[in-house]
Amino acid sequence: MSKFPILFFLIMFMIGTDTFLVSPLLPTLQAEFDVSTSSAGWMLSAYALGSAVFALIAGPLSDGWNRRVVLLCGLTAFSVCTFLCGFANGFWSMCLFRLLAGISAAFTAPQVWASIPSVMPPQRIAKTMGLAFSGLAASQAFGVPIGSWLASGGWSVPFWTIGCASLLLAGFAFFALPSMPPANAAAPGVGAILRRYVPLARSGRARAGFLAYLLIHLGSGAAFAFSGKWLAEDFGLTVGEIGTAVIFLGLGNLLGSAVSGSAAQKLGTARTVAVAMIGAAALYALLPRLAPVSAATAVYFAICTLLGIVFPLVMSALTSLNASLRGTISSLANATMNGANTLGAWLAGLMFVHLGGYAAIGVFAAVSLAASLATFLAGGLFRPSPAADRP
Repeated sequence: MSKFPILFFLIMFMIGTDTFLVSPLLPTLQAEFDVSTSSAGWMLSAYALGSAVFALIAGPLSDGWNRRVVLLCGLTAFSVCTFLCGFANGFWSMCLFRLLAGISAAFTAPQVWASIPSVMPPQRIAKTMGLAFSGLAASQAFGVPIGSWLASGGWSVPFWTIGCASLLLAGFAFFALPSMPPANAAAPGVGAILRRYVPLARSGRARAGFLAYLLIHLGSGAAFAFSGKWLAEDFGLTVGEIGTAVIFLGLGNLLGSAVSGSAAQKLGTARTVAVAMIGAAALYALLPRLAPVSAATAVYFAICTLLGIVFPLVMSALTSLNASLRGTISSLANATMNGANTLGAWLAGLMFVHLGGYAAIGVFAAVSLAASLATFLAGGLFRPSPAADRP
């Protein structure tokens, strides 16, 4: 059984690292391809766009196919597309390969969350979810320095390295994963895709769960989007110092994900989520009022640790809503997260400019988390599924 948590950790680490890979390379790629700063951003956006849009399609399709096959094909395509990024000879070819890598990731990452309940015993699902989230957190902490270090040998080297490593990982997955045929196979098509969302739309617990999931990412996304500007303006940190702070925050997320399952076993899932979210909301409200940068960073580390505890438990609860729709649920959660983070960043910009800086963002994040917790509890996401919600 131990091979599955390690496999899922490594898959999420590779996908997360690839997500952050272009950020440290952006100035180099901009000069290499001779494009403007505004255009260069599309080398980042292409990946996110492909991942977010195709997740809504990939999830329902995967629920009608063998989940092992979908994961293997997605991971193989992801490795090839990332490897090809290293051969891009212009701006548009790089955007194309990044778009294809994002689409491949949309077929891969949701299968991790959907596969965990299928291959792990019930008592180990929460811990394995936490370990998979630890892979994402580790990539957040180390993706930028890994990309920068590998790029010292040329901007293509990081893409070739991640591509080759992901291909080896696909080989490991080929031998490690069992067959996971669909519970209710359906011919893929527009009608089949839409029909897979109907049970979720009809379920009050699902509606409440996804609304709460949107709210928690709306608040945390808004706070994170302008954290760098806040650290620069209020504390005078340089870009390098801000990067170090981001690594530190990623380590907090990593710590929270690692202890998430154990905390839920001791306190219960609902109580663990409630305590962590109340604590994070209170710290968000306090955060902008802290003067020493060391205190501010320590409090933000604590926030990331608490949120790292929450996210695996929420994802585990969401995927338990309907066992035959785990791919759809995981993909919808991914799209919800990306949409909430995008909206949160836009709102944070308005608040930073018009409502007195980061203090307003801290209050907004606190209120969003409080509203999210109230929605989680009122919707009963962490209660055992009633018969109406089960497949």
